[in-house]
Amino acid sequence: MVERRPRLESKVAIVTGAGSQGDGIGNGKATAILFAREGASVLLVDSVAERAEETLATITAEEGEASVFQADVTSADDCRRMADAAVERYGRLDILHNNVGMSMRATVVDVTEEQWDRIMTLNVKSMVLTSKYAIPRMIESGGGSIINISSTAGLRAHSSTPYTTSKAAVMGLTLSMAADHGGDNIRVNCIAPGLVSTPFVGPRMDEALRERRMRATPLGTEGTGWDVAWAAVYLASDEARWITGVVIPVDAGLTITSPVTYSPLAPQQQH
Repeated sequence: MVERRPRLESKVAIVTGAGSQGDGIGNGKATAILFAREGASVLLVDSVAERAEETLATITAEEGEASVFQADVTSADDCRRMADAAVERYGRLDILHNNVGMSMRATVVDVTEEQWDRIMTLNVKSMVLTSKYAIPRMIESGGGSIINISSTAGLRAHSSTPYTTSKAAVMGLTLSMAADHGGDNIRVNCIAPGLVSTPFVGPRMDEALRERRMRATPLGTEGTGWDVAWAAVYLASDEARWITGVVIPVDAGLTITSPVTYSPLAPQQQH
């Protein structure tokens, strides 16, 4: 039997939102750990360094390569320094995983101007800024892969107009970036997680709600951050070399069959 080489061997990745809020494994933390397991050197970016340090501890215990970079991804200066740090520490940049976001329940009647600006800044502008400074570094390295985390909320009504709008915008951003930078050998794709169970939503769910969320999908099972992370590994790897500009729902089939099932996201929570 041929031994499999790590799928991201010798690659350098940036993962934003690389820590988890509370106990457990969120999408960003799971992705960072799997990237490291698959051979990548990972820059763990989070606005709260202690969260990224917990992810680092897991990676280093498994003899992976990673380091922490504290940054506000809504700051252009922080995003520039982030991209520079990846190259300074590891010599190149191949992968950018944009995972930072927040949710908010409101209609256009209820939402304040400040709330609207906040969610669009964190969920969309942050990805513009990280990509703005990562792409030139990827070009220097010969190309790369950008993965933007959206949501199935961007594909359907979700009782959260600001959130749905921002996540739909992430999908549009992905398509445009893929077209703009294909000639630079940079692939840009999007993952739309469904009703996964993470530290972001877990504390606000009881068993009845968890069961109802599972029953809403054709597979009838509960997703986790690991499911999102495995999709990211594929898109980051050379196995996906001919895939760009796509949106992949990771949702147990929720979007193809079910009426919307509202998830218990409190206003102004970040993942």
